Amino acid sequence: MEKGRSPFLTFGALYTGKGNKYCDFRFRSSFNHLTRKKKSQTFGLHRKESRQKVKMTSFFRSEEMTLCQLFLQAEAAYASISELGELGIVQFKDLNPDVNAFQKKFVSEIMRCEEMERKLRYIEKELKKDDLRVPDTDSNPKAPAPKEMIDLEATFEKMESELREVNKNAEALKRNYQELTELREVLMKTQTFFREYAFGDEEQPGHGHHNIVDDAQRALVVEERSGVTVQLGFIAGVIPREKIPAFERMLWFACRGNVFLKHDEIRTPLEDPHTGDEIQKNVFIVFFQGEQLKSRTRKICEGFRATLYPCPESAQERQEMLNGVSTRLDDLSIVLRQTKDHRHRILVNAQKEIHNWIIKVKKIKAIYHTLNMCNFDFSRNNLIAECWVPVRVLQEVQAALIHGQKLVKSSVPNILHRMETEETPPTFNVTNRFTKVFQSIVNAYGVADYREVNPAPYSIISFPFLFAVMFGDFGHGFIMLCFALWMVVSEKSLMASVKKSNNEIAKSFFGGRYIIMLMGLFSLYTGLIYNDFFSKSVNLFGSSWHPNYTQADLDKAPAWQLGPEESFNNATEGPYPLGMDPIWQASINKNTMTNSFKMKLSVILGVSQMFLGVMLSCINHLHFGRYSYVLVQFVPEIMFLICIFGYLLALIFYKWVTYDASCASCTPALIIHFINMFLMKYKEPKSKDAYQCHSMLNSTQKLLGCDSQTIFFENQQMIQTIIILVALLCVPVMLLIKPFIIRHKHNVKMRRKLGLGATSHERLVHNEVLPGQEGISTGEVSVSINNHEGETAVHVEIDTEPVDDSFNFSDVFVGQTIHTIEYCLGCVSHTASYLRLWALSLAHAQLSEVLWSMLFRIGLTMQIPYVGSVLIFVVFAVFACLTVAILLVMEGLSAFLHTLRLHWVEFQSKFYHGDGYLFEPFNFKEQMEATLDTN
Repeated sequence: MEKGRSPFLTFGALYTGKGNKYCDFRFRSSFNHLTRKKKSQTFGLHRKESRQKVKMTSFFRSEEMTLCQLFLQAEAAYASISELGELGIVQFKDLNPDVNAFQKKFVSEIMRCEEMERKLRYIEKELKKDDLRVPDTDSNPKAPAPKEMIDLEATFEKMESELREVNKNAEALKRNYQELTELREVLMKTQTFFREYAFGDEEQPGHGHHNIVDDAQRALVVEERSGVTVQLGFIAGVIPREKIPAFERMLWFACRGNVFLKHDEIRTPLEDPHTGDEIQKNVFIVFFQGEQLKSRTRKICEGFRATLYPCPESAQERQEMLNGVSTRLDDLSIVLRQTKDHRHRILVNAQKEIHNWIIKVKKIKAIYHTLNMCNFDFSRNNLIAECWVPVRVLQEVQAALIHGQKLVKSSVPNILHRMETEETPPTFNVTNRFTKVFQSIVNAYGVADYREVNPAPYSIISFPFLFAVMFGDFGHGFIMLCFALWMVVSEKSLMASVKKSNNEIAKSFFGGRYIIMLMGLFSLYTGLIYNDFFSKSVNLFGSSWHPNYTQADLDKAPAWQLGPEESFNNATEGPYPLGMDPIWQASINKNTMTNSFKMKLSVILGVSQMFLGVMLSCINHLHFGRYSYVLVQFVPEIMFLICIFGYLLALIFYKWVTYDASCASCTPALIIHFINMFLMKYKEPKSKDAYQCHSMLNSTQKLLGCDSQTIFFENQQMIQTIIILVALLCVPVMLLIKPFIIRHKHNVKMRRKLGLGATSHERLVHNEVLPGQEGISTGEVSVSINNHEGETAVHVEIDTEPVDDSFNFSDVFVGQTIHTIEYCLGCVSHTASYLRLWALSLAHAQLSEVLWSMLFRIGLTMQIPYVGSVLIFVVFAVFACLTVAILLVMEGLSAFLHTLRLHWVEFQSKFYHGDGYLFEPFNFKEQMEATLDTN
């Protein structure tokens, strides 16, 4: 072994990465020497590094992953994989993707597992027939050892054979019981038909007695010339009730009316011996004359699947047969009951264990599927697996491998080797019951790139808040909050019922219980800000407006305008402490005021969220070491956003702070000013006093020369010109510089590849990239073994591949051009898109107002004595149903979808790529559902 190299690294260097081929060589020291030093040398450094790292949450950014290679001894591989499955934090890579599924090593074991699953499905089906359910317990049995599979197979085979034998005997007994029951019904019905008529050798009863034979004689024997009574034959049987009309017609047409049919219903439904379904049947008797008609009648009965039974001609013989059939039926009933009890005992015993059996079989099958993803070395009798593991749980993975080795008492340890690779790791964000729904919303757009900023933490606040801006009503939010709290409090009981339910809507509501709770909570807040409670305002703190009109004033005019100078007490009371003043509820121009406020609020919230998204892109650049991108992409993007829309927000706040009712005539129209800024169109006032509101008190609008389109602060033209120029200069910076930086980096990498010629003594495994060799692809790996003077050295010669010419500068430039155009135009369109916050809020408020004024208000104003007190409950019920159906469900769904769009398109597009793939660990928790149904 080479000096200075650990035994673990030397062993790793043996694997060439080509199938299962290893180099044949001799160790200078025994393999036990490697075993003794593995624990201290192989993982000592990893433990030290893990202890030095601070465990941090992976919700803001995905977990740091590493690609590991496992060397599992054949006898310990099954137990080790089982322990990793219980741990549930390892994602295995398929090292045999091109191998046919039927050519893999453990295909026979998987087929055995599928056979056991088939038997368990049969047992589960039989349990459901007896209304016995698979017990829903929290037990989680360990995966059984491979030797225990034989015992499980024997148990399942015995139970299946017993059940099949019992079912077969029970079916035969039921069929026999059904036939005897039908025969009894035939005998009883024929007795009724004949009415004790002695047919055959016996004499007829007295004169005047009417019976079925007389009817048949009159119907079939038209004329009797010889004076001898014609003897009629008959057959009896049973037929399904739905076939009676067709059966009767066929007899009539086939026999040309020369047969006489009589039928009657069997009152007690019969049971199908095979399916257990109820069958409705009729007893029939057919009279005929002659053997030809008898043969024809029998063929028709066979065609209609009618069952014929022997029926004696004499009443005494029929009675004797009926007594014998009744006795046999009683005996069969006892045997059937005993058979059913025996079957029930077998199923009860199976019910106690089937939960554990199903989980065990599913775990065994999952383990062998995972083992089929490994490479097997027949010469060394071990398996090689590659897997993705979170860095912070490497010690737990190593402990699981050691525990798996101890379970089988293996003397050869399992080896975990941490690899360096250029492959993109999977994205793994740790979530809990609360954050899972927010992470699901983000993943529905696209899984984050590895270590990319995760938008989910920010969506926890922004998503329900933006929803509440559109849904703001205290009453509606309170109902939503109560519904969500009920689901959260009853979580355990509801979870079990929801899992068993097939109602997708119920599952969706229950899965989103926490986000519904936050949406309801935030709607309470926005409802207070809007002062909306089922479209009505609540005066909690007292209005700051004090009307000074009299009744005589109202009689003169239908409406009265309140001036802030006379009616608003700003000096002593100030504005309404929280939200809208309730006096706006009674005003005619309420919509004008609220629309102006909500429109500006929507722009402020939208630009703020887009600004956050651009800032998060800077965090991504810094994390991935793309420092040049910060200067050539982030800085121009943020400057472009601030210069245009940040300036618009500044104008909004400036107008709110500077202007009041005393200078309302000169209040600027911000939309017109914003458009004029791009048109370089400016209108100067006559006096500089128009720039300050307090200077307008003693001046008129005509003297100042100001209106809504004149500039309203000093140096406005110069400032806006500079802003426009800076924004325009940011565009070529975003467009031109980044593609040349990317080309420069590519050229550097090409020169490194062309100048590389090396022989490595340290590359251990296939696909591994050593530090300092990132971006350098390798070709064939050849291993030579020298055994001079007892030393073993492993040399890995690496031949470089031809230079990759797939890089295309024009494609990069076109892509950057598209990104620049999309960002610049997107800033405009996305800002306009946030106006949906105002539009949906307006729609929700107006629908709520319509329901109140057009429905519930009418019920409150009804002048109907006595009856009105009853009708008010009916009106309230209709009002409540429409409120829930329209305002809560339909409007809530609409606001949810619009909020979803704002996060996916307007917010996440600023920093989020979403081109990653999920971390899907090998986890036995997925096998915990004790059912084998594929539906």
